[in-house]
Amino acid sequence: MTTTAVSTDLDPVFTQMAGATAEFARAIPELTDREKTFLCVTADVCQGSLGLAFTAHVRAGLAAGVSTSDIRELLRFVSYDCGYHAATAGIERIAELEAELGIPRPDAEPLAGTLVSTGPDAAPSPLPDAVRARLTELDPHFTTYFDLQSRMRTGHGPGTLSERERGLVSLSVDVHYQTLADTFRIHVGRALRGGATPEDVRAALRFIAQFGVTRAWHAWEALNAMG
Repeated sequence: MTTTAVSTDLDPVFTQMAGATAEFARAIPELTDREKTFLCVTADVCQGSLGLAFTAHVRAGLAAGVSTSDIRELLRFVSYDCGYHAATAGIERIAELEAELGIPRPDAEPLAGTLVSTGPDAAPSPLPDAVRARLTELDPHFTTYFDLQSRMRTGHGPGTLSERERGLVSLSVDVHYQTLADTFRIHVGRALRGGATPEDVRAALRFIAQFGVTRAWHAWEALNAMG
């Protein structure tokens, strides 16, 4: 039985509403199918929606050429923004789907020791100096934690996200968790540095609205206030 059929069995009117909403969002032209898949899966993980919605989003991504290796890389990337507990649930679910669909589990090269270290042999932090200074004002130990997380999610492997994708995904986490101050501004800036236009960022917020219109409303207010 397909995901759509299961959903229809649960409530046909709700299925009609959800289908019309998804069709409207999918028609947004500024985002790629890969970016739309990443935004959907990020929403699922942030909101703990790992049942029918997650399955449907992964299947749609696979149909559009997004691999489970890409989705695993996404889950690694969002882990320190959404929390490892939430990302772990996503990793468990993608592994289950790989087994159900007969997709071989992709190999992944272990991270270099310099990326997982916080000692003297650690690689330099990729965080901008201004961000590190702001974090250190909050708490130096927190800065060290941020350095570690940032090193571990630097680009590696065939499914690595582009800078534009990282910015769009990160700002979407801000929308779901309503962290719409410093981090939201930083992540919007990251998307722009990665080649996204202001209209692309606005397109991302339009797409994210399907995962909670009230949260999107607050995000629009924060974005428009940025000028």
